[in-house]
Amino acid sequence: MNQAQLDLQKKIIKSLKVQPKIDAKIELRRSIDLIKEFMKKNQWAKSLVLGISGGQDSTLAGKIAQIAIDELRQETGNNNYKFIAVRLPYGEQADESDAMDAIEFMKADLVKRVNIKAATDDMIKAVSDNHDEISDFNKGNIKARQRMIAQYAIASANGGVVIGTDHAAEAVTGFYTKFGDGAADITPLWRLDKRQGVLLLKLLNAPEHLYKKIPTADLEDDRPALPDEKALGVTYDEIDDFLEGNVIDEKAATIIEKWYLKTEHKRKSPITVFDDFWK
Repeated sequence: MNQAQLDLQKKIIKSLKVQPKIDAKIELRRSIDLIKEFMKKNQWAKSLVLGISGGQDSTLAGKIAQIAIDELRQETGNNNYKFIAVRLPYGEQADESDAMDAIEFMKADLVKRVNIKAATDDMIKAVSDNHDEISDFNKGNIKARQRMIAQYAIASANGGVVIGTDHAAEAVTGFYTKFGDGAADITPLWRLDKRQGVLLLKLLNAPEHLYKKIPTADLEDDRPALPDEKALGVTYDEIDDFLEGNVIDEKAATIIEKWYLKTEHKRKSPITVFDDFWK
């Protein structure tokens, strides 16, 4: 890595607040307490809602959410607190069993299922009728946004808030859909990289196959279950090493930094006249 890359690396690490090493017990407690304090401060909030895919991130966020809800009920005596795990398949999901294993591991209070296929297909038809061609990649983003529509609808009906699964290894590359899976009210995993998330799941005795599963967004019909690492052109080990302040291969560092700069708009609020984005 050259000096310019090292300087940008430091800037990115500072921005995303990644620690080179963590104590899994401390970080687990920080995430649980974040949710609890949020719920106590916002007394109208009585439920947490999270879409469960069966991958590492939603498994960890869901377990943390359920622990927080269990503790809130015990500490306050208020049994109205609940965690709602939501399945959001587009038609039939190939790894449905993983999603259900994740829900069983987290012992979710309630499980709801919303098949987004009809809503997604209707939206694509409505837009296409106006002579706008929807690419397969665009369709994937529509799927992600339909899932978030469902989660917020369920949250609204249950006095709830939506949990996000964004973490540092995802944030640095912007590998999420803006206003789709990137939308949320609270993100308990933010600051952790991928391997740090695994440390928390191991501490929680999560089923091994869930955190060893190959990460995939699984949004594109033409490339189903495309591994994240193939789409990004860099491995999560390289991303984690970068975020933890290690010197990595210059080519890998270049890819990570390009993703970071290209997707900067995803990590910001909508632009106003007071922003200096043109400088």
